[in-house]
Amino acid sequence: MKPNFPGMNPYLENPELWSEVHSWLIVQLARSLNPVLTPKYRAAVEKRIYSDTVLVGISDLSIFRSGENNTQLTTTQTLSQPIKVNVPITEEVRESYLEIRHVGTGQVITVIEVLSPKSKRAGEGTQYAKKRRKALGSLSHLVEIDLLRGGEPQPIAGQVQSDYRILVSRAESRPEAELYPFNWREPIPPFHLPLCPGDQEPIIDLEDILNAIYDEAALDLAIDYSKQPLPPLSDADFSWLRNHLSR
Repeated sequence: MKPNFPGMNPYLENPELWSEVHSWLIVQLARSLNPVLTPKYRAAVEKRIYSDTVLVGISDLSIFRSGENNTQLTTTQTLSQPIKVNVPITEEVRESYLEIRHVGTGQVITVIEVLSPKSKRAGEGTQYAKKRRKALGSLSHLVEIDLLRGGEPQPIAGQVQSDYRILVSRAESRPEAELYPFNWREPIPPFHLPLCPGDQEPIIDLEDILNAIYDEAALDLAIDYSKQPLPPLSDADFSWLRNHLSR
C-alpha cells in the first residue's frame, strides 16, 4: 500500500536513491509541461558534465599509539598498523536540468534546476554556484527546486528556516524573487512557471509529479519504511512519522 505523506516523502532523499528520483523528476517535469507549453515553447532536458574532485567513502579513523614503555627503537620492534584514509579522486559528474525555450527564436526563457547534494555544498566555488550566478545575471527566469534537507541552502537574502524551498526568480523583477519555503509535514506548494510577459503561466504541482514518479519507478520496492530516512529525522519527527504511517 502506498504511504500517505502530507507533503515531501523524506525517504526519497536517501543519497542512494536521490539520483534516480532527480532524473525521473526532470523528465516528468518536461512531460507534464510540454502539452501546455507547445507550440510557442518547449521544455528541453539538458545535461551538464564536469569533473569534480571529491572524497569518496570517508570512514571513521582510529589512531593507535605504540607501547609507552619503549624508550628506544630496535630492529626487532613491531611496526604499528597504518591508518586507513581516503584521498580525493576526480569523478565525472552529470547533472540534468530543464530549459524552457521559445520555439521561434530558440531563446532560453526559463531555467528549471532541481538541486542535488553536490549543488548544496558550502562555498561559492562549486560548479552549481557558478551556473546559478550566470542564470541570475541573464535575461532568463530561474526556478530552483530544493527537496533536500541536507547540505547548505543556496544564498537568499531574507530566507526563512525550512526543510525545503522553491525559488522563482523572474528576470524582470530581480533582485526580488518569490520564495516558497515548506517543511516535510507540510504540502508541497504549487507555483506558476514564469514565461514571457502576457502569456498564461502553467501551474507546476510537484506533489502530483512525485506521486506519479513513485508509482512508475516502483520506488516502494526500494524503501524500508521501518527504518529512519536519510538524512535522519529527529526522534520526535520519526515517532510522528511511524504513527502516521501506521494509520
